[in-house]
Amino acid sequence: MTLNHIAKAASLALVALATTAQAQVSDGMVKIGVLTDLSGVYSDVSGPGTVVATKMAVEDFIASEKPGFKVEMVSADHQNKADIAANKAREWFERDKVDVASELVTTSVALAVQKIAKEKNRIALISGAASTAVTNANCNDVTVHWTYDTYAVANGTAKAVTQGGGKKWFFLTADYAFGHALEKDASAVVKANGGEVVGTVRHPFPGSDFSSFLLKAQSSGAQVIGLANAGGDTINAIKQAAEFGVTPKQPLAGLLMFITDVHSLGLKTTQGMYLTEGFYWDLNDETRAWSKRFFAQHKRMPTMVQAGQYSSVMHYLKAVKAINSDDTPKVMAQMKKMPVNDFFAKNGKIRDDGRMVHDMYLLQVKKPSESKTPWDYYSVKATIPAAEAFQPLSESTCPLVKK
Repeated sequence: MTLNHIAKAASLALVALATTAQAQVSDGMVKIGVLTDLSGVYSDVSGPGTVVATKMAVEDFIASEKPGFKVEMVSADHQNKADIAANKAREWFERDKVDVASELVTTSVALAVQKIAKEKNRIALISGAASTAVTNANCNDVTVHWTYDTYAVANGTAKAVTQGGGKKWFFLTADYAFGHALEKDASAVVKANGGEVVGTVRHPFPGSDFSSFLLKAQSSGAQVIGLANAGGDTINAIKQAAEFGVTPKQPLAGLLMFITDVHSLGLKTTQGMYLTEGFYWDLNDETRAWSKRFFAQHKRMPTMVQAGQYSSVMHYLKAVKAINSDDTPKVMAQMKKMPVNDFFAKNGKIRDDGRMVHDMYLLQVKKPSESKTPWDYYSVKATIPAAEAFQPLSESTCPLVKK
């Protein structure tokens, strides 16, 4: 073979390698679906704000990483209904070539979509749903649970309140998978810290009239009423507890509260309440810088769900770029290999069960006189290290976890 032939062969080989590398990202495009509650009880917590956060992640990724593939986003309202969410996810995966279904607030929605994602070999990035079932019995190798879960929020708030003297608990619980999981996890923490559960009542989801449930709590003799609900249900329960004179005689423990809930209710109503979150906009310079950019677009400070959504999408996109592929098993392996280091989490890690573990924060709502600027709502009482915040793998029921 002449030198000329060798040169031509080498050139053709390089072209073939370049073509193969380019073709590894199917259709030269990555498509991210945001499936969220755009109009219902969780729309403040997640909703339009998670769409904004996703757009920010996509734009920031393109600007900083300059990928050799296109990135698109689609969004839809699942109306907090598992069947609607499952049908939309299936449509996205089969017809619209969506690579990732993300956000997925409402546990029943997340459980339904992660099953479809497994069936279709696509990825589910869960930021809004809470139940630990996602990474326990229902775990699979295409799902990542990013922001928080019922174990983490119960472990922070219920522990602090019980150790502070609130030993007798009554639970007001949303009657579906998330509420049941939150009540179960919080009850375990209460009992482990020397407390007892004197009663529980379950309300429809979503709920509007909590009067009869609050009267049962009032007559129970409980020192603390644990709210095992979220979003609009939590807001309505707190408002009505004040109206019926339940509080402040029997303080409430918001087991899953968000900064948007505090904003809606006001500091006068919520002052002194403990809550546990995975993110607060005013933690440090990084969180403030990102949150101010978010505020400029959404006109509200971000919840942990919205911040977590940005973080999860950015991590996914960086993994795709790192291996130049959107192949699901390869991307998942790369995501688990890479640590999470951004404004949301430091040294975060995706475990074998799909749980992204990171520090959580025990917070207390400030008095009105303590708040100096708009959205200055929390005092940070403690940082809960990742190893303590989330359920240990030794207690996991996930079949992917080696015992």
